[in-house]
Amino acid sequence: MQSVHVTATETFPVAPSTGVLSPLPLPTVSLSGGFWGERQELNRAAIIPHGISWVTRLDWLGNLEKAAGKEKYEHRGREFADSEIYKLIEAMSWEHARSGATELDEVLDAFIDKLAEAQDPDGYLHTLFGRPWQQPRYSDFKWGHELYCFGHLIQAAVANHRATGATKLLDVARKLADHVCTMFGPDGLDKVCGHAEIEVALVELFRVTDEQRYLDQAKTFIERRGTGTLPLFEFGQAYWQDDMPVRAATVLRGHAVRALYLAAGAVDVAVETNDTELLDALKLQWKNTVAARTYITGGMGSHHMDEAYGEDFVLPPDRSYCETCAGVASIMFSWRLLLATGDPQYADLIERTLFNIVATSPSADGKSFFYANTLHQRSTAGEAPLNEDGVCIRGGSSGREAWFEVSCCPPNVARTLASLSSYVATTDTAGVQIHQYAAGRIRAELGPGTLVLDVDTDYPTTGSIKITVVEAPDSPVSISLRVPGWATGATMDAGEGAQPSAPGTATITQAFLPGQDITLNLPMKPRFSWPDDRIDAVRGCVAIERGPEVFALESVDLPSDWELSDAQIDTTAGIGEKDGTVTVQLASLQRETSNRSWPFAGEYHTPAGATCGVALVPYHSWAERGSSTMRIWIPVHTPGTAY
Repeated sequence: MQSVHVTATETFPVAPSTGVLSPLPLPTVSLSGGFWGERQELNRAAIIPHGISWVTRLDWLGNLEKAAGKEKYEHRGREFADSEIYKLIEAMSWEHARSGATELDEVLDAFIDKLAEAQDPDGYLHTLFGRPWQQPRYSDFKWGHELYCFGHLIQAAVANHRATGATKLLDVARKLADHVCTMFGPDGLDKVCGHAEIEVALVELFRVTDEQRYLDQAKTFIERRGTGTLPLFEFGQAYWQDDMPVRAATVLRGHAVRALYLAAGAVDVAVETNDTELLDALKLQWKNTVAARTYITGGMGSHHMDEAYGEDFVLPPDRSYCETCAGVASIMFSWRLLLATGDPQYADLIERTLFNIVATSPSADGKSFFYANTLHQRSTAGEAPLNEDGVCIRGGSSGREAWFEVSCCPPNVARTLASLSSYVATTDTAGVQIHQYAAGRIRAELGPGTLVLDVDTDYPTTGSIKITVVEAPDSPVSISLRVPGWATGATMDAGEGAQPSAPGTATITQAFLPGQDITLNLPMKPRFSWPDDRIDAVRGCVAIERGPEVFALESVDLPSDWELSDAQIDTTAGIGEKDGTVTVQLASLQRETSNRSWPFAGEYHTPAGATCGVALVPYHSWAERGSSTMRIWIPVHTPGTAY
């Protein structure tokens, strides 16, 4: 491993110089088993190696090897294939920080060596452009993704340096960033990339190097966006957020991943430049997007054609796109707002998105993935269309697939899971705040001294979270626990009996003693969730949630003679639960089977036939038992009603 000693205090994905809350270094929060600890191990053992195997097999890694030579070569993969390698480097780097030296370190070093060898003397690094037989550099700002790829390289370099102390990749990134500042600074090209990403990377590189021009360039890209530098496009300028300035927008729109990466980078710029006007605009965009353009799963993006947001309340479940990358980008945006403001609503959305998007994408064996995350699968998944390399040609297919022609999502899952520990807790001048609940240990260096906490929980199986003080300063400090917005009826016991804790933040401030316990009990009774009646597509339907998990009705759990489309829920029967299994009472409609030549009539009478109790599954575990149909929003059965 080409590394030097690195202190734990340097190791976090996001390191703002100011904010209400400060992130904890990744190695100071260790997860031990449970829902997220098991997924971190799956990431190390399966998801990351799976990605390495595919980028090698498809010769995307070979693009870098060939780019180092002078001979003509055929580029493999899409124009952004380089970025998948960079995200895997980031994932391997955070995994090194999380678990120490691993079998991945040798691969990590080899990847970095290939990158360094492929870089041009002036700092430029992209395998598809710039050689005599290729398109010229910066000849396609719409689809070229050059700056997008640069951004992922820079993020990988920051992660690698923070995780290992090594500087080889950081030197590559600085040389590349210097090139970007020359080419796109005040005297350079008045352009932005069709896909935002470089902005968030440049700010983080500024935070590592204290090089002011990197922050200045990120600010320039943010201010330049929305001034019409990109060409007209069939989906409109909003597709790449070039329809209006960032600070003038009131809601996220256009391509969801582009919008969210841009928003995350804009928060970084606002924080580092003390631009309160820009930060307020981004808070408003988050608020309005969550209020009217976000699915119950936390997913974002209701258009398949352009992978984009719809208008307010246009949230069709069977056409939901909810790209996994948009889930990752949403977490990036919310996390930055949480650090800047301390408002627990941002942690609420992070939790929802983690459990119902990030955890849903990978299969139980870590070797196949959802690219899109539909809320209603009408037909069983057939054979996916594969290209000559055996790769799925369309990410919006209905099943999990091993790899995609556009494989941005699996490496994004990998880097998120590898760095997940850093999203669990924060500090401020008063103490520690715990935002996400997972079994493990939290160690924080506070002004008065060291605070070490053990977290014992099997959340979300149960809602009991016990915090045990292992080490504490002699003087008073605060321990704050997030009470999710759905957790009406939560209680907290700090040794004086259970006390009600309203949604928001519950805080105990005192001089803690080793061995002292704080127990937060969150109500985990399953609940009905009703949609806003402006969401036309699910009017008359209901969803079931339990804790942070959304549940789904899967066809494999229905009686053999039932169709998912005929199942309606009897809400008057309530929701059953036993040993963690959630059940509901369903009625199967008896539809006419006569040949209809027209699917409309003055009135249809479809009386209920058979009824039965059916178990639901957590949405993140659906499609693990073979091909199936599925829905989250279930039509409500009203006896005696004509359909």
